[in-house]
Amino acid sequence: MTDSTTSSAASAAGVFSRASAVLVLADGTVFQGNGFGAACHAVGEVCFNTTMTGYQEILTDPSYAGQIVAFTFPHIGIVGTNSEDIESLTPAMRAIVVRADAGQPSNWRSLSPLDRWLKLHNIPGISGIDTRALTTRIRERGMPHGVVAHVPDGKFDIEKLAAEARGFSGLEGLDLAKEVTCRQTYKWRETPWQWGDGYGEQKAPTWRAVVLDYGVKRNILRQLAGHGAEISVLPASASFDEVMRHEPHGVLLSNGPGDPAATGEYAISTIAALLDRGVPVFGICLGHQMLALALGAKTRKMAQGHHGANHPVKDLETGKVEIVSMNHGFTVDSATLPKGVRETHVSLFDGTNCGLVVENRNAFSVQYHPEASPGPMDSHYLFARFAAMAKERA
Repeated sequence: MTDSTTSSAASAAGVFSRASAVLVLADGTVFQGNGFGAACHAVGEVCFNTTMTGYQEILTDPSYAGQIVAFTFPHIGIVGTNSEDIESLTPAMRAIVVRADAGQPSNWRSLSPLDRWLKLHNIPGISGIDTRALTTRIRERGMPHGVVAHVPDGKFDIEKLAAEARGFSGLEGLDLAKEVTCRQTYKWRETPWQWGDGYGEQKAPTWRAVVLDYGVKRNILRQLAGHGAEISVLPASASFDEVMRHEPHGVLLSNGPGDPAATGEYAISTIAALLDRGVPVFGICLGHQMLALALGAKTRKMAQGHHGANHPVKDLETGKVEIVSMNHGFTVDSATLPKGVRETHVSLFDGTNCGLVVENRNAFSVQYHPEASPGPMDSHYLFARFAAMAKERA
C-alpha cells in the first residue's frame, strides 16, 4: 500500500477500495493503510512514541488509556508477543499505528504474532502509513483526536469517522484512573526478571508498602518487591483510614492515565493526610502529579506530551543526566510549587518539571518511569531511596 494522506473533501465518496484501514483525524485528515489486529474501530487522542523496543510493555501500560499510539520506530512486531512482557492483564490503549508490522516474528520468547495478540484484546491497528508525517503533524499542532478503523472490505464512511473524532471529549477533565485501577485490594510478591530464572518471589519482606493504584505497572511492583517490600495494592479511591489499616512503612503513588486534577478530586485528601502523618511517600508519573496537587501546586495539559524511552532528565541536586522512559500528557507547573517544595529534576528537551521533594518530610516524586530501565539502571536509585525511608519506620 502506498502512503497517502487526503483531505475530507477528497474522500467524500467514503470508500477506499484498496485500503483496509484508515486513520481519520478530527480536522478531516485521512491516512490510508493496511489493517491488522481486530477488525473494528476505536477513537482516542493520537500520540507518538519514540521507543525502539518494548512495544508490548507500552501497549499494556494503563497510562495509555484513551489514546491511540503511533510508533516512530518503523518495524513493530519483530519479537512477537509473550506472557511475561506485560504491564497489565487488560490493555487500556485504543489502537496502534505503525509504519510496518512484522507478520513473522523472530525471537525465542515469542508465543504469538502481534496481530493475533491485538485480535485477542480487540485492538485495531493500521500499518503502511507515513508515520513521519503524522509525527511531524503532532509536533507542530499538538495531539489530535482521531479514529482508527480496520474494515477488511475497504468500505469506510469517512465523514462519520471524522465526526466521531470531533466528538471525542479528550482527556482534559477526564478521570481515567477509576477505569484502570484494581477493584479490590490484593498482595504482590513477584520480583524483577533475572536472566535464566525469570521472575522471582519475595518470601522474606523487611518492610510494608501500600501502593495506591491509579494504573500501576507491574514492573513498579516488582521493583518494590525486589527491595524487600511486602506489598498491598489498593484501589485509587482508597481513604486514609483504609491505607493505614495496612500499617504501611511507605506509600507509593502509582502512574496512571487521564487528567490529574480530575483524579485529585478524591485522591488529594488521602495523600494530604499521609503527608500530615509523616508517612514516607513516593510518586511516579501520575503519582508525581497527584503529590504536587496535594501540596498545592497546579498541573496543565501539554501540547504533545512526552512518550518514549530516550528522554534526558537532569538531576538538579547531583548534576547527573538520566536517560528515562516517559509517558504523560500533563505536567506539573513548576512556577506553582509552594514554599517548602523543591524542584529536583527537569527535562532537557523542554525544561518541564520532572521531579520534586518536600523539605523536612519523607516525600518525593518523579514524572518519569524509573522501573522501565531505558538507561538501563539510571533511575533505580529512587526505589532504593524510598525503601531506605520506609525501613527507618519498620
